Amino acid sequence: MTRAIKRGGKIWIRIFPDKPVTTKGAEMPMGKGKGAVDHYVAIVRPGTVMFEIDGVTKELAKEAMDLASYKLPCKTKVIYRD
Repeated sequence: MTRAIKRGGKIWIRIFPDKPVTTKGAEMPMGKGKGAVDHYVAIVRPGTVMFEIDGVTKELAKEAMDLASYKLPCKTKVIYRD
């Protein structure tokens, strides 16, 4: 998105990965407690605003959001606030 708006506007990412996911090593026997934190994920429910763009035209913002939506594993919709 930053390249699409040519560093002209401001972008906010409204989601944050704050849920830890733990794993245990391969061939680890049962028991011995919970595994170490492997990575963090964000829970995104339907209707959550993920990104915001300000300071660019409506057409340029739509193009940037469309380019970003191809990389996401879910259906997205661009909404506007007038």
